[in-house]
Amino acid sequence: MTLIKSISGIRGTIGGCVGDNLTPLDIVKFVTAYVRFLSEQQPEEHLKVVVGRDARLSGEMVEDVVIGTLLGCGVDVVSVGLCTTPGTELAVTSRGASGGIIITASHNPKQWNALKLLTSAGEFLTDAEGKKVLAYAEQNDWSYPEIDHIGHVVERSSFDREHIESVLALADVDVEAIKARHFKVVVDAVNSVGGTVIPALLEELGVEVVKINCEPTGNFAHNPEPLPENLTEICSVVARERADLGIVVDPDVDRLALVCEDGEMFGEEYTLVACADYILSRRGGGNTVSNLSSTRALREVTERYGGSYAASAVGEVNVVAKMKETGAVIGGEGNGGVIFPELHYGRDALVGVALFLSLLAHKGCRVSELKASYPQFHISKNKIQLTPDIDVDRVLAIMLNRYTDYNVTDIDGVKIDFPTEWVHLRKSNTEPIIRIYSESRDEDSAERLARGIINEIKEIVNAR
Repeated sequence: MTLIKSISGIRGTIGGCVGDNLTPLDIVKFVTAYVRFLSEQQPEEHLKVVVGRDARLSGEMVEDVVIGTLLGCGVDVVSVGLCTTPGTELAVTSRGASGGIIITASHNPKQWNALKLLTSAGEFLTDAEGKKVLAYAEQNDWSYPEIDHIGHVVERSSFDREHIESVLALADVDVEAIKARHFKVVVDAVNSVGGTVIPALLEELGVEVVKINCEPTGNFAHNPEPLPENLTEICSVVARERADLGIVVDPDVDRLALVCEDGEMFGEEYTLVACADYILSRRGGGNTVSNLSSTRALREVTERYGGSYAASAVGEVNVVAKMKETGAVIGGEGNGGVIFPELHYGRDALVGVALFLSLLAHKGCRVSELKASYPQFHISKNKIQLTPDIDVDRVLAIMLNRYTDYNVTDIDGVKIDFPTEWVHLRKSNTEPIIRIYSESRDEDSAERLARGIINEIKEIVNAR
Protein backbone atom coordinates (compact mmCIF):
# COMPACT_ATOMS: atom_id res chain seq x y z
CA MET A 1 0.00 0.00 0.00
CA THR A 2 1.64 3.25 -1.14
CA LEU A 3 -1.08 5.85 -0.55
CA ILE A 4 0.01 8.08 2.34
CA LYS A 5 -2.39 10.61 3.84
CA SER A 6 -0.66 13.02 6.21
CA ILE A 7 0.03 16.62 7.19
CA SER A 8 2.08 16.84 3.98
CA GLY A 9 -0.91 16.05 1.74
CA ILE A 10 -2.14 12.97 -0.13
CA ARG A 11 0.82 11.17 -1.66
CA GLY A 12 1.03 7.91 -3.56
CA THR A 13 2.39 5.98 -6.50
CA ILE A 14 0.64 6.20 -9.85
CA GLY A 15 -1.35 3.20 -11.05
CA GLY A 16 -2.56 0.14 -9.20
CA CYS A 17 -5.70 -0.37 -7.17
CA VAL A 18 -8.10 2.30 -5.98
CA GLY A 19 -7.51 3.14 -2.33
CA ASP A 20 -4.02 1.69 -2.34
CA ASN A 21 -2.36 4.09 -4.80
CA LEU A 22 -2.92 7.56 -6.25
CA THR A 23 -5.38 6.56 -8.97
CA PRO A 24 -7.70 8.90 -10.94
CA LEU A 25 -10.61 7.87 -8.73
CA ASP A 26 -8.63 8.66 -5.59
CA ILE A 27 -7.75 12.07 -7.03
CA VAL A 28 -11.44 12.82 -7.70
CA LYS A 29 -12.36 11.75 -4.18
CA PHE A 30 -9.79 13.90 -2.41
CA VAL A 31 -10.33 16.97 -4.59
CA THR A 32 -14.08 16.76 -4.02
CA ALA A 33 -13.49 16.49 -0.27
CA TYR A 34 -11.19 19.52 -0.41
CA VAL A 35 -13.91 21.54 -2.15
CA ARG A 36 -16.35 20.60 0.61
CA PHE A 37 -13.81 21.79 3.17
CA LEU A 38 -13.34 25.12 1.36
CA SER A 39 -17.11 25.56 1.06
CA GLU A 40 -17.46 25.25 4.82
CA GLN A 41 -14.61 27.66 5.43
CA GLN A 42 -15.92 30.26 2.96
CA PRO A 43 -19.69 29.63 2.72
CA GLU A 44 -20.54 33.00 1.14
CA GLU A 45 -17.82 32.90 -1.50
CA HIS A 46 -17.79 31.60 -5.06
CA LEU A 47 -14.75 29.37 -4.86
CA LYS A 48 -11.65 29.89 -6.96
CA VAL A 49 -8.64 27.55 -6.67
CA VAL A 50 -5.09 27.89 -8.05
CA VAL A 51 -3.59 24.72 -9.55
CA GLY A 52 0.14 24.28 -10.24
CA ARG A 53 2.39 21.28 -10.82
CA ASP A 54 5.99 20.20 -11.07
CA ALA A 55 7.34 18.51 -14.21
CA ARG A 56 7.11 14.87 -13.15
CA LEU A 57 5.81 12.43 -15.78
CA SER A 58 2.34 11.96 -14.25
CA GLY A 59 1.84 15.69 -13.68
CA GLU A 60 -0.21 16.46 -16.78
CA MET A 61 -2.56 13.53 -16.17
CA VAL A 62 -3.08 14.40 -12.52
CA GLU A 63 -3.52 18.09 -13.36
CA ASP A 64 -6.26 17.30 -15.89
CA VAL A 65 -8.14 15.17 -13.36
CA VAL A 66 -7.76 17.81 -10.64
CA ILE A 67 -8.95 20.67 -12.84
CA GLY A 68 -11.82 18.63 -14.27
CA THR A 69 -12.97 17.69 -10.77
CA LEU A 70 -12.81 21.29 -9.55
CA LEU A 71 -14.86 22.46 -12.53
CA GLY A 72 -17.37 19.67 -11.90
CA CYS A 73 -17.66 20.88 -8.30
CA GLY A 74 -18.54 24.37 -9.49
CA VAL A 75 -15.14 25.87 -8.69
CA ASP A 76 -13.33 28.34 -10.92
CA VAL A 77 -9.68 27.54 -11.63
CA VAL A 78 -6.54 29.60 -12.08
CA SER A 79 -4.03 27.30 -13.78
CA VAL A 80 -0.41 28.34 -13.35
CA GLY A 81 0.76 25.20 -15.14
CA LEU A 82 4.37 24.20 -14.52
CA CYS A 83 5.11 26.06 -11.32
CA THR A 84 7.15 25.77 -8.15
CA THR A 85 5.49 25.02 -4.83
CA PRO A 86 6.35 28.49 -3.44
CA GLY A 87 5.17 30.08 -6.68
CA THR A 88 1.81 28.35 -6.43
CA GLU A 89 1.52 29.46 -2.80
CA LEU A 90 2.16 33.07 -3.79
CA ALA A 91 -0.31 32.82 -6.68
CA VAL A 92 -3.12 31.93 -4.25
CA THR A 93 -2.83 35.26 -2.45
CA SER A 94 -1.95 37.20 -5.61
CA ARG A 95 -5.15 36.03 -7.32
CA GLY A 96 -7.34 36.28 -4.21
CA ALA A 97 -8.12 32.59 -4.47
CA SER A 98 -9.99 30.43 -1.96
CA GLY A 99 -7.17 27.89 -1.90
CA GLY A 100 -4.69 26.04 -4.02
CA ILE A 101 -3.60 22.56 -5.05
CA ILE A 102 0.04 21.82 -5.76
CA ILE A 103 0.61 18.64 -7.75
CA THR A 104 4.03 17.41 -6.66
CA ALA A 105 5.60 14.59 -4.69
CA SER A 106 8.55 16.86 -3.87
CA HIS A 107 11.71 14.75 -3.47
CA ASN A 108 10.04 11.37 -4.10
CA PRO A 109 11.03 9.30 -7.19
CA LYS A 110 9.20 9.58 -10.50
CA GLN A 111 6.50 6.96 -9.79
CA TRP A 112 5.11 9.15 -6.99
CA ASN A 113 2.83 12.16 -7.13
CA ALA A 114 0.79 14.05 -4.56
CA LEU A 115 -1.86 16.67 -3.87
CA LYS A 116 -0.68 19.41 -1.51
CA LEU A 117 -3.60 21.49 -0.30
CA LEU A 118 -3.49 25.20 0.55
CA THR A 119 -5.63 27.65 2.47
CA SER A 120 -6.67 31.06 1.14
CA ALA A 121 -3.47 32.40 2.78
CA GLY A 122 -1.40 30.19 0.46
CA GLU A 123 -0.31 28.05 3.41
CA PHE A 124 -0.63 24.31 3.99
CA LEU A 125 -3.63 22.98 5.85
CA THR A 126 -3.12 22.31 9.54
CA ASP A 127 -3.27 18.76 10.84
CA ALA A 128 -6.86 19.28 12.04
CA GLU A 129 -7.92 20.78 8.70
CA GLY A 130 -6.25 17.97 6.78
CA LYS A 131 -8.09 15.39 8.88
CA LYS A 132 -11.41 17.07 7.97
CA VAL A 133 -10.60 16.65 4.29
CA LEU A 134 -9.71 12.99 4.80
CA ALA A 135 -12.95 12.40 6.71
CA TYR A 136 -15.02 14.03 3.95
CA ALA A 137 -13.27 11.85 1.38
CA GLU A 138 -14.59 8.72 3.07
CA GLN A 139 -18.24 9.84 3.20
CA ASN A 140 -19.06 9.16 -0.47
CA ASP A 141 -22.25 11.28 -0.32
CA TRP A 142 -21.18 13.81 -2.90
CA SER A 143 -23.54 15.86 -5.01
CA TYR A 144 -22.29 17.91 -7.94
CA PRO A 145 -23.83 21.06 -9.49
CA GLU A 146 -25.84 21.05 -12.69
CA ILE A 147 -24.64 22.49 -16.00
CA ASP A 148 -25.33 26.18 -15.32
CA HIS A 149 -23.24 26.09 -12.18
CA ILE A 150 -20.09 24.23 -13.21
CA GLY A 151 -16.78 26.05 -12.86
CA HIS A 152 -14.57 27.67 -15.49
CA VAL A 153 -10.84 28.03 -16.05
CA VAL A 154 -10.61 31.80 -15.57
CA GLU A 155 -6.87 32.11 -16.19
CA ARG A 156 -4.00 30.09 -17.65
CA SER A 157 -0.63 31.77 -17.18
CA SER A 158 2.85 31.22 -15.81
CA PHE A 159 3.59 32.71 -12.39
CA ASP A 160 7.39 32.49 -12.67
CA ARG A 161 7.97 36.12 -13.62
CA GLU A 162 5.81 37.44 -10.75
CA HIS A 163 7.60 35.13 -8.32
CA ILE A 164 11.03 36.31 -9.46
CA GLU A 165 10.02 39.98 -9.31
CA SER A 166 8.64 39.57 -5.79
CA VAL A 167 11.96 38.09 -4.64
CA LEU A 168 14.03 40.82 -6.31
CA ALA A 169 11.84 43.47 -4.66
CA LEU A 170 12.74 42.32 -1.13
CA ALA A 171 14.74 44.98 0.73
CA ASP A 172 17.24 42.40 1.96
CA VAL A 173 18.07 41.15 -1.54
CA ASP A 174 21.03 43.29 -2.61
CA VAL A 175 20.76 43.05 -6.37
CA GLU A 176 23.52 45.56 -7.10
CA ALA A 177 26.00 43.91 -4.73
CA ILE A 178 25.36 40.53 -6.34
CA LYS A 179 25.78 41.95 -9.85
CA ALA A 180 29.06 43.55 -8.84
CA ARG A 181 30.54 40.16 -7.91
CA HIS A 182 29.96 38.60 -11.36
CA PHE A 183 29.29 35.18 -9.86
CA LYS A 184 29.45 32.01 -11.92
CA VAL A 185 26.96 29.39 -10.74
CA VAL A 186 26.15 25.83 -11.80
CA VAL A 187 22.46 24.83 -11.49
CA ASP A 188 21.08 21.28 -11.22
CA ALA A 189 17.27 21.28 -11.27
CA VAL A 190 16.80 17.50 -11.72
CA ASN A 191 14.85 18.14 -14.97
CA SER A 192 11.88 19.77 -13.26
CA VAL A 193 10.41 23.26 -12.91
CA GLY A 194 13.49 24.72 -11.22
CA GLY A 195 15.35 24.38 -14.50
CA THR A 196 13.41 27.36 -15.85
CA VAL A 197 12.85 29.64 -12.87
CA ILE A 198 16.21 29.37 -11.05
CA PRO A 199 18.35 30.31 -14.09
CA ALA A 200 15.91 33.15 -14.87
CA LEU A 201 16.32 34.52 -11.34
CA LEU A 202 20.11 34.23 -11.53
CA GLU A 203 20.26 36.01 -14.88
CA GLU A 204 18.29 38.92 -13.37
CA LEU A 205 21.02 39.05 -10.70
CA GLY A 206 23.79 39.27 -13.28
CA VAL A 207 25.02 35.75 -12.64
CA GLU A 208 26.68 33.58 -15.29
CA VAL A 209 24.73 30.30 -15.30
CA VAL A 210 25.94 26.82 -16.23
CA LYS A 211 22.93 24.50 -16.56
CA ILE A 212 22.79 20.77 -15.98
CA ASN A 213 19.55 18.77 -15.82
CA CYS A 214 17.51 21.93 -16.42
CA GLU A 215 15.07 20.69 -19.08
CA PRO A 216 11.65 20.29 -17.35
CA THR A 217 10.96 16.87 -18.87
CA GLY A 218 10.22 15.02 -15.63
CA ASN A 219 12.84 12.42 -16.48
CA PHE A 220 14.84 12.88 -13.30
CA ALA A 221 18.54 12.61 -14.07
CA HIS A 222 19.25 11.20 -10.60
CA ASN A 223 17.43 10.50 -7.37
CA PRO A 224 15.58 13.81 -6.86
CA GLU A 225 16.27 14.14 -3.13
CA PRO A 226 19.13 16.69 -2.85
CA LEU A 227 21.43 14.58 -0.70
CA PRO A 228 25.22 14.37 -1.23
CA GLU A 229 25.14 10.81 -2.59
CA ASN A 230 22.81 11.99 -5.39
CA LEU A 231 24.81 15.07 -6.36
CA THR A 232 28.17 13.78 -7.59
CA GLU A 233 27.65 15.24 -11.07
CA ILE A 234 27.20 18.85 -10.02
CA CYS A 235 30.09 18.62 -7.56
CA SER A 236 32.45 17.66 -10.37
CA VAL A 237 31.01 20.27 -12.75
CA VAL A 238 31.41 23.10 -10.21
CA ALA A 239 35.10 22.24 -9.74
CA ARG A 240 35.70 21.76 -13.46
CA GLU A 241 34.00 25.04 -14.41
CA ARG A 242 35.79 26.95 -11.65
CA ALA A 243 32.37 28.20 -10.56
CA ASP A 244 31.75 30.20 -7.40
CA LEU A 245 28.81 28.06 -6.33
CA GLY A 246 26.58 25.13 -7.20
CA ILE A 247 22.81 25.30 -6.69
CA VAL A 248 20.58 22.23 -6.46
CA VAL A 249 16.80 22.26 -6.04
CA ASP A 250 14.31 19.44 -5.68
CA PRO A 251 11.49 18.92 -8.24
CA ASP A 252 9.12 21.50 -6.71
CA VAL A 253 11.83 24.01 -5.70
CA ASP A 254 11.13 24.37 -1.99
CA ARG A 255 14.47 22.81 -0.96
CA LEU A 256 17.88 24.31 -1.69
CA ALA A 257 21.25 22.56 -1.46
CA LEU A 258 24.53 24.32 -2.21
CA VAL A 259 27.96 23.22 -3.45
CA CYS A 260 31.20 25.02 -2.51
CA GLU A 261 33.61 26.27 -5.16
CA ASP A 262 35.90 23.30 -4.50
CA GLY A 263 33.16 20.79 -5.34
CA GLU A 264 32.42 19.92 -1.72
CA MET A 265 28.86 20.09 -0.38
CA PHE A 266 28.02 23.19 1.65
CA GLY A 267 25.51 20.99 3.50
CA GLU A 268 21.74 21.37 3.13
CA GLU A 269 21.54 21.87 6.90
CA TYR A 270 23.59 25.04 6.48
CA THR A 271 21.42 26.63 3.78
CA LEU A 272 19.08 27.98 6.46
CA VAL A 273 21.97 28.75 8.83
CA ALA A 274 23.64 30.99 6.24
CA CYS A 275 20.43 32.78 5.24
CA ALA A 276 19.57 33.32 8.90
CA ASP A 277 23.07 34.69 9.54
CA TYR A 278 22.51 37.26 6.81
CA ILE A 279 19.06 38.35 8.00
CA LEU A 280 20.05 38.45 11.68
CA SER A 281 23.10 40.58 10.83
CA ARG A 282 20.87 43.09 9.07
CA ARG A 283 18.28 43.10 11.86
CA GLY A 284 20.79 43.19 14.70
CA GLY A 285 19.23 39.96 15.98
CA GLY A 286 15.84 38.28 16.06
CA ASN A 287 14.17 34.95 16.66
CA THR A 288 14.50 31.86 14.48
CA VAL A 289 12.75 28.51 14.17
CA SER A 290 13.59 25.16 12.64
CA ASN A 291 12.28 21.65 13.18
CA LEU A 292 13.53 19.08 15.67
CA SER A 293 15.60 17.30 13.02
CA SER A 294 17.65 20.37 12.12
CA THR A 295 21.19 21.30 13.10
CA ARG A 296 22.16 22.95 16.39
CA ALA A 297 24.19 25.43 14.35
CA LEU A 298 21.09 27.60 13.82
CA ARG A 299 20.60 27.92 17.57
CA GLU A 300 24.24 28.93 18.06
CA VAL A 301 24.19 31.50 15.24
CA THR A 302 20.90 32.95 16.53
CA GLU A 303 22.26 33.30 20.05
CA ARG A 304 25.38 35.06 18.71
CA TYR A 305 23.08 37.90 17.70
CA GLY A 306 21.18 37.85 21.00
CA GLY A 307 18.08 36.20 19.56
CA SER A 308 16.06 33.19 20.67
CA TYR A 309 15.75 29.88 18.85
CA ALA A 310 12.75 27.53 19.02
CA ALA A 311 12.19 24.04 17.59
CA SER A 312 8.94 22.72 16.11
CA ALA A 313 7.68 19.33 15.06
CA VAL A 314 8.75 18.28 11.55
CA GLY A 315 6.56 19.61 8.76
CA GLU A 316 6.33 23.04 7.15
CA VAL A 317 2.97 23.85 8.72
CA ASN A 318 4.43 23.17 12.18
CA VAL A 319 7.45 25.38 11.53
CA VAL A 320 5.19 28.18 10.29
CA ALA A 321 2.96 27.94 13.37
CA LYS A 322 5.99 28.19 15.68
CA MET A 323 7.38 31.11 13.65
CA LYS A 324 4.15 33.04 14.04
CA GLU A 325 4.02 32.20 17.74
CA THR A 326 7.58 33.43 18.38
CA GLY A 327 7.70 36.28 15.84
CA ALA A 328 10.63 34.68 14.04
CA VAL A 329 12.29 36.79 11.36
CA ILE A 330 13.38 33.69 9.44
CA GLY A 331 12.98 29.95 9.80
CA GLY A 332 12.68 26.71 7.94
CA GLU A 333 13.86 23.14 7.93
CA GLY A 334 17.28 21.51 7.85
CA ASN A 335 16.49 19.89 4.50
CA GLY A 336 17.37 23.14 2.73
CA GLY A 337 13.97 24.77 3.24
CA VAL A 338 14.11 28.55 3.90
CA ILE A 339 10.99 30.41 5.08
CA PHE A 340 11.20 34.20 4.95
CA PRO A 341 7.91 35.70 6.16
CA GLU A 342 8.49 39.10 4.56
CA LEU A 343 7.56 37.40 1.28
CA HIS A 344 5.40 34.49 2.46
CA TYR A 345 5.17 31.67 4.98
CA GLY A 346 6.44 28.88 2.77
CA ARG A 347 9.76 27.16 2.01
CA ASP A 348 11.14 28.96 -1.01
CA ALA A 349 14.38 28.09 -2.81
CA LEU A 350 14.25 31.32 -4.83
CA VAL A 351 14.32 33.37 -1.62
CA GLY A 352 17.12 31.14 -0.33
CA VAL A 353 19.22 31.70 -3.47
CA ALA A 354 18.76 35.48 -3.37
CA LEU A 355 19.54 35.80 0.35
CA PHE A 356 22.56 33.49 0.12
CA LEU A 357 24.06 35.38 -2.82
CA SER A 358 23.46 38.66 -0.99
CA LEU A 359 25.35 37.28 2.01
CA LEU A 360 28.18 36.00 -0.18
CA ALA A 361 28.42 39.35 -1.96
CA HIS A 362 28.63 41.23 1.34
CA LYS A 363 31.14 38.83 2.89
CA GLY A 364 33.45 38.91 -0.13
CA CYS A 365 34.66 35.38 0.62
CA ARG A 366 34.50 31.94 -0.95
CA VAL A 367 31.65 29.59 -0.12
CA SER A 368 34.00 27.13 1.59
CA GLU A 369 35.33 29.94 3.80
CA LEU A 370 31.79 30.93 4.70
CA LYS A 371 30.97 27.35 5.68
CA ALA A 372 34.07 27.16 7.89
CA SER A 373 32.92 30.25 9.81
CA TYR A 374 29.85 28.47 11.20
CA PRO A 375 29.63 26.06 14.17
CA GLN A 376 30.65 22.70 12.75
CA PHE A 377 28.24 19.80 13.15
CA HIS A 378 27.60 16.69 11.12
CA ILE A 379 24.18 15.05 10.69
CA SER A 380 23.79 11.39 9.82
CA LYS A 381 20.45 10.68 8.11
CA ASN A 382 19.26 7.07 8.19
CA LYS A 383 15.99 5.22 7.83
CA ILE A 384 14.39 1.87 8.54
CA GLN A 385 11.82 0.56 6.08
CA LEU A 386 8.51 -0.11 7.76
CA THR A 387 6.80 -3.48 7.55
CA PRO A 388 3.33 -4.41 8.87
CA ASP A 389 4.83 -6.25 11.85
CA ILE A 390 6.66 -3.17 13.19
CA ASP A 391 4.68 -1.36 15.91
CA VAL A 392 6.26 2.07 15.61
CA ASP A 393 4.45 3.57 18.60
CA ARG A 394 5.68 0.71 20.81
CA VAL A 395 9.25 1.12 19.59
CA LEU A 396 9.22 4.87 20.25
CA ALA A 397 7.66 4.43 23.70
CA ILE A 398 10.38 1.97 24.72
CA MET A 399 13.13 4.27 23.44
CA LEU A 400 11.58 7.21 25.31
CA ASN A 401 11.60 5.27 28.58
CA ARG A 402 15.22 4.17 28.08
CA TYR A 403 16.54 7.72 27.93
CA THR A 404 14.57 9.59 30.59
CA ASP A 405 17.86 10.64 32.25
CA TYR A 406 18.47 12.98 29.28
CA ASN A 407 16.52 15.88 27.79
CA VAL A 408 13.85 14.05 25.77
CA THR A 409 11.21 15.67 23.53
CA ASP A 410 8.22 13.67 22.31
CA ILE A 411 6.13 16.22 20.38
CA ASP A 412 7.17 14.49 17.15
CA GLY A 413 8.52 10.99 17.64
CA VAL A 414 11.36 10.94 20.16
CA LYS A 415 14.31 13.36 20.23
CA ILE A 416 17.07 12.70 22.76
CA ASP A 417 19.43 15.60 23.48
CA PHE A 418 22.79 14.51 24.85
CA PRO A 419 25.34 17.12 26.06
CA THR A 420 27.17 17.39 22.73
CA GLU A 421 24.92 15.52 20.29
CA TRP A 422 21.35 14.45 19.61
CA VAL A 423 19.27 11.78 17.88
CA HIS A 424 15.72 12.10 16.55
CA LEU A 425 13.48 9.11 15.74
CA ARG A 426 10.22 9.65 13.93
CA LYS A 427 7.80 8.09 11.51
CA SER A 428 7.96 9.86 8.15
CA ASN A 429 4.98 11.89 6.93
CA THR A 430 5.82 11.15 3.29
CA GLU A 431 7.26 7.62 3.09
CA PRO A 432 6.67 4.26 4.86
CA ILE A 433 9.85 4.55 6.93
CA ILE A 434 11.21 5.46 10.35
CA ARG A 435 13.76 8.26 10.06
CA ILE A 436 16.76 8.24 12.40
CA TYR A 437 18.65 11.53 12.34
CA SER A 438 21.69 12.02 14.57
CA GLU A 439 24.02 15.00 14.93
CA SER A 440 27.44 15.36 16.53
CA ARG A 441 30.62 17.41 16.15
CA ASP A 442 32.10 15.06 13.53
CA GLU A 443 30.98 12.46 11.02
CA ASP A 444 32.30 9.42 12.88
CA SER A 445 30.53 10.38 16.11
CA ALA A 446 27.23 11.03 14.33
CA GLU A 447 27.43 7.69 12.51
CA ARG A 448 28.34 5.88 15.74
CA LEU A 449 25.34 7.37 17.52
CA ALA A 450 23.04 6.42 14.64
CA ARG A 451 24.31 2.83 14.48
CA GLY A 452 23.80 2.38 18.21
CA ILE A 453 20.21 3.61 18.05
CA ILE A 454 19.41 1.54 14.96
CA ASN A 455 20.73 -1.57 16.70
CA GLU A 456 18.55 -0.83 19.71
CA ILE A 457 15.48 -0.49 17.49
CA LYS A 458 16.24 -3.79 15.77
CA GLU A 459 16.61 -5.50 19.14
CA ILE A 460 13.23 -4.13 20.26
CA VAL A 461 11.55 -5.29 17.04
CA ASN A 462 13.11 -8.77 17.22
CA ALA A 463 12.21 -9.19 20.91
CA ARG A 464 8.45 -9.05 20.28
